[in-house]
Amino acid sequence: MNSLINARNACVAFAAAFIGAGLLGFIPNPLVARDGLFAVNALHNLVHVVTGAGFLLGGLTLGRPQLTLRAIGALYVAVAALGFATTGDTLLGMIHINEADRWLHLALAAVILGAGFAVPASEPPSPAEGHAA
Repeated sequence: MNSLINARNACVAFAAAFIGAGLLGFIPNPLVARDGLFAVNALHNLVHVVTGAGFLLGGLTLGRPQLTLRAIGALYVAVAALGFATTGDTLLGMIHINEADRWLHLALAAVILGAGFAVPASEPPSPAEGHAA
């Protein structure tokens, strides 16, 4: 029985979450909006969609899921650090953020990096494949 937990599937899951959050930000709602729990603007939403596409590109198309998780995780470490260093409500003067975003970015960095180092790169070979001549 093959495990569902591997870097490729983690990339797909993160892609779905990021693309979903990005698209949700374009629809009025109390969770992800300019005045929502997580403050976003159109550029912030676009960054989420592009990040999701990055997970798909690196994890599926290029076939480098562990590297993709590690690279995007490291990028989110930088985003979190920059967010905590920013005193206002915009990151780089363009991307709307709030305190909840800062902490979420830090948590995402930890989870994405953790996945990049903890989960196997791909499905383990089945017993029949392992004994092939």
